[in-house]
Amino acid sequence: MSHATIDQVNQKYRKPQVVDVHSGDTIRVHQKIREGNKERTQVFQGLVIRVDRQNSHTHRITVRRISSGIGVEKSFLMHSPLVLKVEVTKRSKVRRNYLSYMRALTGKATRLSGIDFDSQSVNKIEEPKTEETEVLETTNEVKTTGSKVEEKVESKEAPVAEAETTPKDK
Repeated sequence: MSHATIDQVNQKYRKPQVVDVHSGDTIRVHQKIREGNKERTQVFQGLVIRVDRQNSHTHRITVRRISSGIGVEKSFLMHSPLVLKVEVTKRSKVRRNYLSYMRALTGKATRLSGIDFDSQSVNKIEEPKTEETEVLETTNEVKTTGSKVEEKVESKEAPVAEAETTPKDK
């Protein structure tokens, strides 16, 4: 297979846009879980200790949290259809990509210094525009501009009509 064919298959399985996640971020991952015939959403919140292959369709993050005194790590493929939503809740200043030293730390030693960030813009994901929505948007724009033109014309005609009926002219 050629590179073009492989890239085409890879692009087919990528999500159009994912949240920009860095090591040191505290995130909340909403994951679809199937149990028998039922489906539910499970939320896993923790610290991102690793980010792999960020520009690939195999973009993966490793998230660590402490649950009942035991460290639990999960890896998530960002472009997986089972990952429904990723929210960045806190962004911290780190100087590494792989925070393996966090495994040895406990208690207050695991705290990272937070930095200010705009959570609305970081967590915002725009839906891709399809041909149908583009057609609808263009027709709405035409209708909107048509009604604005009509409103302007009506407002210009109204004062003229009022001027004709004033008692000064009679």
